[in-house]
Amino acid sequence: MDGNFPAPAPRQARSLLTLPRVVLLTLVVALIAALSFLPGLIGSASDTFAAKGKYVPQVRTYYIGADETDWNYAPTGSNQLTGEPFDETAAVFTRQGPDRIGSTYIKSLYREYTDSSFRTLKPRSAADEHLGMLGPVIRAVVGDTIKVVFKNNLDRPAAVHVHGVFYDKANEGAPYNDGTGPAQKGDDAVPPGSVYTYSYQVPERAGPGPMDGSSVMWMYHSHTDEVGDDYAGLVGPMVITKAGSARADGTPDDVDREFFVQFKVSNENASPYLQRNIQRFAGNPGSVNPGDEEFIESNLMHSVNGYVYGNLPLDALTMKKGERVRWYLMGMGTEVDLHTPHWHGNTVTALGMRTDVVSLLPATMVTADMVPDDPGTWLFHCHVNDHITAGMLVRYRVLDPGSPGNGNGNGNGNGSGSHTGHS
Repeated sequence: MDGNFPAPAPRQARSLLTLPRVVLLTLVVALIAALSFLPGLIGSASDTFAAKGKYVPQVRTYYIGADETDWNYAPTGSNQLTGEPFDETAAVFTRQGPDRIGSTYIKSLYREYTDSSFRTLKPRSAADEHLGMLGPVIRAVVGDTIKVVFKNNLDRPAAVHVHGVFYDKANEGAPYNDGTGPAQKGDDAVPPGSVYTYSYQVPERAGPGPMDGSSVMWMYHSHTDEVGDDYAGLVGPMVITKAGSARADGTPDDVDREFFVQFKVSNENASPYLQRNIQRFAGNPGSVNPGDEEFIESNLMHSVNGYVYGNLPLDALTMKKGERVRWYLMGMGTEVDLHTPHWHGNTVTALGMRTDVVSLLPATMVTADMVPDDPGTWLFHCHVNDHITAGMLVRYRVLDPGSPGNGNGNGNGNGSGSHTGHS
């Protein structure tokens, strides 16, 4: 130190006992008050944890039929991406002619009914209109039991096979040499006109994993004639939400809107309805050569939820800026079904990454979360070049928050998957 400044004396540590009596008394009172609140704070935290963690498992029952119906891949009769009539390229897949089926085909679709009588179809909500050809959304929460009362209204056997959840051999819905006897084979191929009740458990391993959000999607489909049933249209989505993160109807409580999207080259040549479609829709069925390469090409419907060239209604894929939107994507098909769904205008987080393109292979499923920040009408399409020209494109729309209408998101009484019937 400089000689002009004497070194300060070392500071003495002060004991509580050396503090003035008034200060000491104040500290004691404050300590007693804090201790008196501690049990309440602990209890409050414990109660909060119990309230968030406590979930009473339910049995969620769905009445689903396999129904035969007509399906039009291009119901507007025009290319909705260009706003113009189909050009010659699009006409390959959409034009009906003497030896061409056109855009309408007989299909088998899963459809939801109101009860076990299977007399009344359950109306599809506005939020579910985008599902198109897909079956109804089956929902459950980790810990639940799912029961699917399935009626086969077709003229051939069919079944329900689910991914992800827990089932025994009597509820697998897939025929093969698995060592089981007749008592465990009724689920494999439900005969025409018959009813079978499938039961599935939803353990933790069926729900979201460490890298997932609050919900995950699994698909379900018919496995009786796995290839033919897929191309006939028997496919649907199932969502499992984490316990403590679900609304009463099973939708994730941190999501405002959900969309389910299947990218698939639907090969109508491999559908069990091919001959019937030729007889019904071709102008001159006798002139059709099923082995002709151009005829085969005309029946490869490059679709998104059963729509080509933007014919999936724009209103059905509409959201608002700032909403928490969850996209569930899945692929099916064969070796040509390598898809790269791409959102214009906005980005998503998927598989722990920020992106605007995800990859799909047959029977793969991807969950992507979006908080749209860019209003407008945007392209959403597969980025495989051949699939673009063949019509695997739709549009989605982002509205400003104050825009009227389109309140069909989760938690508003009209959300997707608003199934509330439990047994």
